[in-house]
Amino acid sequence: MCGIVGVYWQNGRPADRHVVRTMTDALRHRGPDDEGVFLDGGFGFGMRRLSIIDLKSGSQPTGNEDGSVQVVLNGEIYNYRELSETLRRRGHALQTTSDTEVIVHLYEEHGADFVQHLRGMFAFAVWDSRRRLLVLGRDRLGIKPLYYAYTSQGLVFASELKAILRAADVAGDIDSRAVASYLRYGYVPDPLSIFRNVRKLPPGHILAFDGHHDPEPRKYWDPVPFFAERPDARSCDELVEELRWRLREAVRTHLVSDVPIGAFLSGGLDSSAVVALMALEGGQRFTTFSIGFRETDFNELPYARIVAERFGADHRELIVEPQSADRLATILAQFDEPFGDASALPTYFVSMLAAREVKVVLSGDGGDELFAGYDRYVVDERRRQLGWLSEGSVAGVVRGLSNALPEGTPGKNFLFNVTLPRTDRYLDEISRFGSRRLTRILRPGVVDRATDGVAERLETLRHLPFLSRFQLLDIATYLPADILTKVDRMSMAHSVEARVPLLDHPLVEFAAGIPSSYRLHRGETKYLFKRAIEGLVPAETLSRSKQGFAVPLEYWFRGEWHELLGDMLLSPGSMAHGFFDPADVGNAFELYRRSRRPDVLHRLWTVLAFEIWYRQMLSASRQALAYVE
Repeated sequence: MCGIVGVYWQNGRPADRHVVRTMTDALRHRGPDDEGVFLDGGFGFGMRRLSIIDLKSGSQPTGNEDGSVQVVLNGEIYNYRELSETLRRRGHALQTTSDTEVIVHLYEEHGADFVQHLRGMFAFAVWDSRRRLLVLGRDRLGIKPLYYAYTSQGLVFASELKAILRAADVAGDIDSRAVASYLRYGYVPDPLSIFRNVRKLPPGHILAFDGHHDPEPRKYWDPVPFFAERPDARSCDELVEELRWRLREAVRTHLVSDVPIGAFLSGGLDSSAVVALMALEGGQRFTTFSIGFRETDFNELPYARIVAERFGADHRELIVEPQSADRLATILAQFDEPFGDASALPTYFVSMLAAREVKVVLSGDGGDELFAGYDRYVVDERRRQLGWLSEGSVAGVVRGLSNALPEGTPGKNFLFNVTLPRTDRYLDEISRFGSRRLTRILRPGVVDRATDGVAERLETLRHLPFLSRFQLLDIATYLPADILTKVDRMSMAHSVEARVPLLDHPLVEFAAGIPSSYRLHRGETKYLFKRAIEGLVPAETLSRSKQGFAVPLEYWFRGEWHELLGDMLLSPGSMAHGFFDPADVGNAFELYRRSRRPDVLHRLWTVLAFEIWYRQMLSASRQALAYVE
């Protein structure tokens, strides 16, 4: 696990070691064990290393025999041993037992298409000095991040945005489209970033740059074909058996390490299944890490204890309390962009807990997207029966009734939602600020057309069943930009590597082909997955209702954070960025004060997180830019 950075300047400008080192310094938390820099004329890249595999000889950058190909890697290649054997049989002389070196020789064999042979989570940079060619790549599901900026001076890339901002000639102008997208979803979806001239390389893409032509990302993996509904002669029991085998095989591959491995354990289905499968592999006793809350309705620690005791894990727990505003700002600053998922807070603290004992943890993330575990899939199926309300004059009448109800009236948004076409209804369902609220909170002229490509992505999936469309949308947007971003930044803030075996791409490809009726079966989410782990996890885990990784914000804002919302959102100097209408924010604050409605609070949290980011991140970026003349 590492943080990687690099520059490729044009027009004869040489790469500066000081600039590259300044960028790597910004990522020290991602790799406190080692560092390395390589320069070649106008090109230079570097890394910070967290030593997991080949502790003695796995330093980076790593080159081939004559040094003409150099690589830096963030992540893990789980099939590197098999790849190493194949490369040696083909005559390559590997000098280390690291997973990074296989990329060098795979590139020699296959060019940029070598990425097809990788099984793992990764973001990499390959430098081909003979061709003066840079190749960047990101894993299929977007587990590891990679940002890049292309300016008149050349290309800059890094694992995190903060390192990009330390390079010269990279301005930090805020992208108003990204602001609108953030308000909709609580995150900035790929390929956008919060800054106008910085982009995220989308999952499953590579980018080649030769210093002359504009870099254009190219897709090398697409999950859509795997979701195609095809005739399948296998019975449900046969699918269950294969899924159980594939789950175990995915966890086994993710246990490769030269340091001890632990696990995040929430007590829910996915993390419990991962822990159960780790135990099946035997070997050394492992440690599980769980967080809880004093508020009983949000506390899953009793369920986590049941699982840990069942499998004989050394179990560690931590109760999360509301932190000071300063601590909150420090946590949110790890994202470099506004990030509205409040579950980042407990993820930060469970990572802090794990860092006391291990460098690597397995996580259960990805199961809801892969096996149809979200309640919103059930809601869509139920509201399908109300499709007649979205047709003709009936839709106009119902929508008119919704518009006439005062803001905050129970059922107001439900009446609006059921008048929408089915895909629009789903988009409204997953939006914190739907189209009507977005129009009110954004000041006039902020965005001419608040599009982020999400709705357009759904349109390209019209040939698939609705459940598959919505799962694919979540896999392409919510999963990488929210769930995986949260886990990566919060674990890396404590120099912990988090692995997600449920997103092993062979498992993903198999799960996508499960008939939709076995993913969501008569209103039951994760039907086939539950069948596959039955008997592996405790019965209490299998039978309990889905809780999700919820945070007791409403309790915290009645207590320790009572003054925080008003101080941050209504005080003089608030909303100085000019994107939001202070009157609309004030109205939402008053509505929450009167009603204490959780949905209103979560929208206010989204605004609060943006405000905290704006105050802290812009100050930090100005300081970072001061490093470089």
